[in-house]
Amino acid sequence: QVQLVEPGGGVVQPGGPLRPPCLASVLALSTKAIGWLRQASGNDREGVSCINSGATNTNYADAVKGRFTINRDNAKNTAYLQMNSLKPEDTAVYYCAVRWYRLCSNNSADYDYWGQGTQVTVSS
Repeated sequence: QVQLVEPGGGVVQPGGPLRPPCLASVLALSTKAIGWLRQASGNDREGVSCINSGATNTNYADAVKGRFTINRDNAKNTAYLQMNSLKPEDTAVYYCAVRWYRLCSNNSADYDYWGQGTQVTVSS
C-alpha cells in the first residue's frame, strides 16, 4: 500500500525558509520519480519541482528557480523541498507525489500517488 505524508508545513515570514519532508511508504521508491506540486486558493495545481529516481536530474518551475531545492534520501524513503526566500505568492497547499516511472515531470497528470498536502502560508 502506498502512503505519502507531508508533515512540515506552517506559517513563515516573508524571506524565511521552510523544509517540508515527504515521508513515503512506497515499494522500490528508488526506482520512481518524486515531485512537489502546489495549489493556491482559486488556482489550478501546478508543478513546483521534481527529482528523478537516481537523483541525477531535477527541474523547477520558473517561479521558484534559485530559491527552492529538491532532494531525496532513498535509504530513508524521504524527499525534501528546501524553500528559501519565501514570498507571499508561495502560499499554497504543497503536495508530494510519486510517479510510477523513473523520469521527472512537473505535470500533475503524470503522477500516480499523492499525499494529502500541507499548508504553507507566507505572511508577516
